Amino acid sequence: MTGEQEKLKKVTIFTDGGCEPNPGPGGYGVILIYGNTQKELTGGFSLTTNNRMELFAAIAGLQAIKFPCMVILYSDSRYLVDAMTKGWAKKWRENGWWRNKKAKAYNIDLWEKLIDLCNKHQVEFKWVKGHAGLGANERCDELSMEALKQPNLTADEGYEQRPEDSSASKITQEGQSCRKCSTPVVKKVPRRKQKPAQTYYYEYYLYCPNCRTMYMVEEAKRYFENQTLL
Repeated sequence: MTGEQEKLKKVTIFTDGGCEPNPGPGGYGVILIYGNTQKELTGGFSLTTNNRMELFAAIAGLQAIKFPCMVILYSDSRYLVDAMTKGWAKKWRENGWWRNKKAKAYNIDLWEKLIDLCNKHQVEFKWVKGHAGLGANERCDELSMEALKQPNLTADEGYEQRPEDSSASKITQEGQSCRKCSTPVVKKVPRRKQKPAQTYYYEYYLYCPNCRTMYMVEEAKRYFENQTLL
C-alpha cells in the first residue's frame, strides 16, 4: 500500500437492485459504512431493468462520497462485479461501446457514470451470494423492494431512450416478436397515465404475455398540457 493510499479514508458499500417484473418498476438499496457511521440510500423508477438497478445502486453509493476514498463495494450482481473486475466495461468504452463486432453494450449511460466514479475513487468490487443471510445485503434487498412498490415513481430516462437500441431492433407494433423469447407482443393500456412532476405518459405499450417484457413505443408518447388528468 502506497503512502497516498494510506491517507485515503476507507468506506464499505453494500448494494442491491431489482425489478418486478423485469423490465418493470424497479428499485435500489445502498448501505454506506464509514467507521461507526452507517447511511442508507434508496430510490426507484417506474420502468427499468434488474441490471440497471444493480448499476444504479453502485453509482448512488459512490456519488454519496464527496471526496476520494478507498472503497470496497459488495454486490450480488455478477453483471456488475464481473464487468468491473475483469475489465469488460472499460474495454467496451474503448471500443466505442461495442461488446463484439455485432453487439453493442447495454446500459451505456450508467457504465459511463460508474467508470468515471471509479476513476475518482479506488474501488474494489466484491461479489456476494444473494439471499444467503448476509445482513447488509439482505437489508439492501429490502430497501430495493420497498422502493419499487412506492407510488408515483419517476421515469428512468436512460432506459426509455437507450441509444443501444437501433431502429431495426425496436419493437413498435403489436404482433412483432419479443426480443427475449420471440413470443408475439400485444398492446396494453396503462392503468394510470399521470404521475406528479411527469411531463408525459404513454397511451399504450407493447407487452410479451410469455416473459412479461414491456416495450415503450415512442409513437404512443403523449405530453401533458397545463392541466391535471385523472
